[in-house]
Amino acid sequence: MIKIDASVIVQIVNFVFLILVLNVVLFKPVRKILSQRKEKVDGLEENIESFHKDAREKDASYLSGIKEARLKGVEEKEKLLQSASDEEKRIIERINEKARADLEAVRKKVAGDAAKVSDALKNEIDSFAEAIKEKILGRGV
Repeated sequence: MIKIDASVIVQIVNFVFLILVLNVVLFKPVRKILSQRKEKVDGLEENIESFHKDAREKDASYLSGIKEARLKGVEEKEKLLQSASDEEKRIIERINEKARADLEAVRKKVAGDAAKVSDALKNEIDSFAEAIKEKILGRGV
């Protein structure tokens, strides 16, 4: 059985003193360290969220930059294709003009040569007629 005497009061005082000493020596420093650790973790979480936000913004900026670059590339490609098409048309037109000029020159030359041959044949018609007549009749006339 438990007796309540002066030793119980000494034990209560000893217990209260021990609680106060442990509070000052152990509990307050541990709570302080836990509080600092919580602040540090909260700060790190804020930094992480800030970095995530910055990364999302940079990613969005990067994607918009790529989109703009692609649009500029397509526009530049279209300009180059149009320029090439115009140059092709000019080259084809020059070739066609040269071909027309060459064709006209050939036609004039052929017409001139035909006229010369016709004149030469007209001059020799009499001799051809004589030759044919001699062959048909079998004798000279």
